[in-house]
Amino acid sequence: MQASRRNARTFARLIAAASSIAVIHNAAAGESYPVKPVRVIAAFSPGGYVDFTARLVSGPLGAALGQQFIVENRAGAGGIVGTEAVARAAPDGYTLVVGSVGTHAVNQSLYPKLPYHVLRDFQPIARVSDAPSILAVHPSLPARSVKELIAVARGRPGQINYASAGAGTSTHLAAVLFEHMGRVKLVHVPYKGGGPALIAVVAGEVPVTFGTAASVSPHTKSGRLRALAVTSGQRSAVLPDVPTIAEAGLPGYEMLNWLGLFAPAGTPRVLVDRLAGEAMRVVRQPDVVSRFHAQASEPSPLATDEFSAFVKKEVEKWAKVVASTGMTAE
Repeated sequence: MQASRRNARTFARLIAAASSIAVIHNAAAGESYPVKPVRVIAAFSPGGYVDFTARLVSGPLGAALGQQFIVENRAGAGGIVGTEAVARAAPDGYTLVVGSVGTHAVNQSLYPKLPYHVLRDFQPIARVSDAPSILAVHPSLPARSVKELIAVARGRPGQINYASAGAGTSTHLAAVLFEHMGRVKLVHVPYKGGGPALIAVVAGEVPVTFGTAASVSPHTKSGRLRALAVTSGQRSAVLPDVPTIAEAGLPGYEMLNWLGLFAPAGTPRVLVDRLAGEAMRVVRQPDVVSRFHAQASEPSPLATDEFSAFVKKEVEKWAKVVASTGMTAE
């Protein structure tokens, strides 16, 4: 009996010692991280909002942590190609992805065969920015407000076209949510990117778009397009005179183009916390804020736990929208 007790005490001491060693090891790893360059995947083509944000944040993040943060564009399948690559990467803090509302919320329900699971395969680090889209129409369309557009669409069901950057993009999803909440039927005209979609609307080939603020606002200022509202829940600081869709006719409407840093699931929390702390500081730097504003976007930092809860709510929100509208993508 005494031998059994001694063995039990010895085993307990070994467990405690192992736990202490693990804590010390993790703390040391957090202090020394990173010891080599970090890859930051932008799962879309160069020049867009995701690429811009990845590069804007990666430079000062690398400077703060003493290593290069190298942005790698891995576009394809609406962001799925690059995002899946990170889901399958080693959870060691050296491969990150700038995730979006599309890749890390909507796609979970939109694609029946999505090769990753947002909540299972990723560790949210921090939200870094968001940007509204602008509901804009060609001047030839007789609608000068959200309520007038809804009235026109209800009077001509299935006859009003809208241009998007492709199925599953923010420009598509904002319109789907608008149709759902406004009880109207518009016709989706997908293009191969935001540039071609915007050109079509400016030319009057398609009368409506929910384009990104950075791309649409120059045309609304010049009068070539008419801005009706922004898709965010609150008015944009960079577009203060443009009402939100919620206040202009559809209470509760909100479609936010948010971006955040994600790591593969299983990445040690000590590394996640270090990345999150530095990312939160970076996006608050005055020069970074001014560059966000120049692109009609805003810093919107959320720490790890708050960001994780936010992502879960976004997945649930868009699952309901996808289910109620019957949207699907292969």
